[in-house]
Amino acid sequence: MSVPHGVVDAHHHVWDLSVRDQDWITGERLAPLRRSFSVTHLEPDARAAGVIATVLVQTVTVAEETPEFLALAARGGLVAGVVGWTDLTDPAVAGRLAALRELPGGDRLVGIRHQVQGEADPEWLLRPDVQRGLRAVADAGLVYDLVVLAEQLPAAAKAAALLPDLVFVLDHLGKPPIAAGTLRPWADDVRALAALPNAVCKLSGMVTEADWDTWTTADLAPYAGTVLDAFGPDRLMFGSDWPVSRLAASYAEVVDAARTLTDHLSPAERDAVFSGTARRVYGL
Repeated sequence: MSVPHGVVDAHHHVWDLSVRDQDWITGERLAPLRRSFSVTHLEPDARAAGVIATVLVQTVTVAEETPEFLALAARGGLVAGVVGWTDLTDPAVAGRLAALRELPGGDRLVGIRHQVQGEADPEWLLRPDVQRGLRAVADAGLVYDLVVLAEQLPAAAKAAALLPDLVFVLDHLGKPPIAAGTLRPWADDVRALAALPNAVCKLSGMVTEADWDTWTTADLAPYAGTVLDAFGPDRLMFGSDWPVSRLAASYAEVVDAARTLTDHLSPAERDAVFSGTARRVYGL
């Protein structure tokens, strides 16, 4: 098994609880996440895995978070790109995106994400005000990260079909039911999204969709195999989902699982998954 030199971790988070609460961290199961996590905490494990660049992804729907992440990226180090948040339903969204690009580190803004998984409307992405906001994201030359539940995949595919000029990056394989061991309808729905040329997928978030205590790489294989077949290595990118992944695995275990799941690929294909796709899609 091998991973090319210069790995890009296309999906991780940081937060500082002294700055603001992460109101999604609730209950006993998520208690290990109720502390602050910084790039300094990530760096030793990431460097040991051969990571030379990362994409820092938003965690909360708070406008102040994105400028903070851009300033962090501007200081150099691992963070080469930021997927931030802004209110897509705001009529002034185009101006807000332009203002973010003018901030320190604004050149590191590579995408926008919203917590669609928390929206009660299963077709939130298809609302006219959201579609207008997504068009502004495309016009700004940014990509859109999709964090959706498996049952929201059909709406995501419809949204991607309506906006062929916007690249949609599916986070965490669309959260398949790995712990339950079932493939359908998730597999059919993710293939429908993958049929669109402007759709990309992250090989991320699998360990926390599996049984946290007993998962094995074999449990992940049918799901990783589905997206590898559907998207192909040139539209698939590795992401750790650190520190959320710590609920089920160490950073090294996440990387090792991704290595095993892609070991049958050619060197060029592995290079795409672990570096090339993220560099191209996010313009790193």
